[in-house]
Amino acid sequence: MEQKSFFRLIFLIVTACFIISFTSTNFSHSPSSTTVLLDCTTDSSSSPLCASRNFLFNKKQRPLPKNDPKPKPKNHDHVSDTPNHPLDPLTVVELNKVRSILYSHALFTSRAPHTLNSVVLEEPDKDLVQKWEKGNTLPPRKASVIARVGLDTHVLTVDISSGQVKLEDSPVRVSGYPTMTLEEMNQVTLAPFSNADFNRTIISRGVNLTDVNCFPLSSGWFGKKEENIRVIKSQCYSKQGTVNFYMRPIEGLTILIDLDTKQVIEIVDTGPAIPIPGSTNTDYRFENLATNPDKTRRLNPISLEQPRGPSFVIEDNHLVKWANWEFHLKPDPRAGVVLSRVRVHDPDTRETRDVMYKGFVSELFVPYMDPSDAWYFKTYMDAGEYGFGLQAMPLVPLNDCPRNAVYMDGVFAAADGTPFVRENMVCVFESYAGDIGWRHSESPITGLPIREARPKVTLVVRMAASVGNYDYIIDYEFQTDGLIKAKVGLSGILMVKGTTYQNKNQVKKDKYGNEEDLHGTLLSENVIGVIHDHYVTFYLDLDVDGPDNSFVKVNLKRQETEPGESPRKSYMKTVRNVAKTEKDGQIKLSLYDPSEFHIINSNKTTRVGNPTGYKVVPRATAAALLDHDDPPQKRAAFTNNQIWVTPYNKSEQWAGGLFTYQSRGDDTLAVWSDRDRDIENKDIVVWYTLGFHHVPCQEDFPIMPTVSSSFDLKPTNFFERNPILRASPNFEHDLPICGAESVSA
Repeated sequence: MEQKSFFRLIFLIVTACFIISFTSTNFSHSPSSTTVLLDCTTDSSSSPLCASRNFLFNKKQRPLPKNDPKPKPKNHDHVSDTPNHPLDPLTVVELNKVRSILYSHALFTSRAPHTLNSVVLEEPDKDLVQKWEKGNTLPPRKASVIARVGLDTHVLTVDISSGQVKLEDSPVRVSGYPTMTLEEMNQVTLAPFSNADFNRTIISRGVNLTDVNCFPLSSGWFGKKEENIRVIKSQCYSKQGTVNFYMRPIEGLTILIDLDTKQVIEIVDTGPAIPIPGSTNTDYRFENLATNPDKTRRLNPISLEQPRGPSFVIEDNHLVKWANWEFHLKPDPRAGVVLSRVRVHDPDTRETRDVMYKGFVSELFVPYMDPSDAWYFKTYMDAGEYGFGLQAMPLVPLNDCPRNAVYMDGVFAAADGTPFVRENMVCVFESYAGDIGWRHSESPITGLPIREARPKVTLVVRMAASVGNYDYIIDYEFQTDGLIKAKVGLSGILMVKGTTYQNKNQVKKDKYGNEEDLHGTLLSENVIGVIHDHYVTFYLDLDVDGPDNSFVKVNLKRQETEPGESPRKSYMKTVRNVAKTEKDGQIKLSLYDPSEFHIINSNKTTRVGNPTGYKVVPRATAAALLDHDDPPQKRAAFTNNQIWVTPYNKSEQWAGGLFTYQSRGDDTLAVWSDRDRDIENKDIVVWYTLGFHHVPCQEDFPIMPTVSSSFDLKPTNFFERNPILRASPNFEHDLPICGAESVSA
């Protein structure tokens, strides 16, 4: 599958049959009374969503290699889905009803062009969800809608049962615009080709128009060019001789486009003298590389087999139960995956206890470190601008997820409200990598022949998003000891810059011997991998044993001993500081100020008097180095700290603001936190930012090996003792016997 060949927003431009016949969606026709579900299985479908999907999966385009694993058949068609939980996503039937209701609303009956940029469940209030039990009547089902009508943005709530529409914010008067729709992204890929100046520029570069792929890049906000107009930029690549067109940039050519009219506003070309890099050694597809194998000894396949079936169940399509865990799981067009009502069973009290009400990826910030005209604006917000879930791709069985995985589809709304299915968007599987849950062996000198060990088996929830060239893998891993690991993997293809240099010895030096700043690394002839960062900010509404929690910074301090007190001169002690207000919860991590970060419930204690709690355990991460007054950093001020703590507010979920596209940074996590509200013994939300500095190297060419980092949510005095004390060891008779072929040296 050419899954990696998506350009930055949505898939690449192919043949003329995919040209979109509309420049904006108009609800001028009467709604049908039948259920509508966008069907991409027929060749006749002209939707851009289908065009993109069919390019990848239509065998008439490119037959899949015989070895390619085939996805399991869908377990159902979603048309008959019904909600069973207050947090279940909108079903196909509900999305169609919302669409029908909006058709008849006055806001949408005019001739003004309009699109539905977001149609998702309006979640019931938190207290209603917490009180709800299976078998009870569901709270009223409502849809939250963000729509563009003409040049205005509107926020609406649709009561699905009554058909009432409430204008929450109409029109919106804050800076920024909603997430782009897939249809808008597709239309922008075609817009440059309708401009004669652009076509002449491409031809003057010696490139055939049929060999050009252009894709849209969010423009950020830098001042007048972005004021009072919704704009996007586009840059182009040559696909001649390779599917990895990202490695063949037409450098310096930038097209500014009106995102509402799809008209070209400006063309800037600063790179006519820069050659287009060649296509040699840029392919990454197995069927093309397998014909030239090297002498590396091939790995034998490894597979986790479960003869008795998985140990987890998914009830009512969304409620996951495994070992001592249960949680609600749903795909989301903006966040990707949302975990809710995360609870763990206590083996001693035999209670099922609250850990987290809701957790998800709130925003991703990706600034490139090249201030030149063709690069300065590349400071992407992948969730708020593109939709992290909208960019999620079907997972590849046996490779993205193991054989024992179970898959979950996403059901989303297109720009006209029509439901469509993102198949195999999420996978859930049990994992065992030979890790140890706990162990102890006694030394022979004790005379105790004790050797005890327990295997560590975990449950993984995974999704992968291909946001153009980059691929993100998001894992939530649950351990039976109560720990939750959130892991981010980065792979895919670098965004590269064309250059005249073919070797480092050609790079210019000044009179002092200092090399010209390339803003990156020369990866191949005429190709520079530009330095950039990735920041992934997580929203973590922890409810440890209930909603009222406190944030405690546990500082590790060196304590000097008094003269004559001890042979030791110093030791380490802890100093606990309970955060009173939000500014106390703004944390910059430092190796030289070591601390632990606890979320405790002071109203509930263990048998010996410790408040129950969880702690955030950072792993390898990176901090933003940009000036706080730099426009991109103003918009991404939520990366100024690695940890923030805010009081729960239903409207504060997106770290970059609800309207991220071209925002000015006036509605971000940093702005909310500066209100310095009380957070002690309150319903609080913890925000954690996982960061990566990426200085590209040649090993990243032409496609990157995955690099990962993570953080943990770990129980801290939550249980009375080790919660997996009673875990069973493995016994030979419990495990399948798999024969192995003889292996020659």
